[in-house]
Amino acid sequence: MSAATALYTREVLALATSLARWPYDDALPLQGSARAPTCGSTVDLNIAIDEAGRITQLGLRARACAIGQAATAIFAENAPGMDAAQLEAAYTEIAQWLAEGNLPGWPGFAAIARAREYPARHGAILLPWRAALVAMDQPR
Repeated sequence: MSAATALYTREVLALATSLARWPYDDALPLQGSARAPTCGSTVDLNIAIDEAGRITQLGLRARACAIGQAATAIFAENAPGMDAAQLEAAYTEIAQWLAEGNLPGWPGFAAIARAREYPARHGAILLPWRAALVAMDQPR
């Protein structure tokens, strides 16, 4: 099995294509973007939040490899209802996983667990959390 076959599984590719469920929506009030300097992948997102600062709606545009797109889909599936503190904690946990190997508690990461062995993909994995934190840091 080639490295690409081991990394880009059917599950990863299915996640990547599922991003169509969350189209980018300029009407949502908060925008954030993040870029991975290693590979040039980008994620742009826009969100709406409730009075408690929890995500109620989101739209995404990912220009990334399938791993970055799959990570973005994993983010999108579970981000609604989360606030900035929860996203920051998740970002920290995911970054620690990439550095140390303890799978994060965020649901769905088993699908992209092999990507940890590919440091060039690490930046793309973190993009949606970084973009969301940028969006949530904007004045309301």
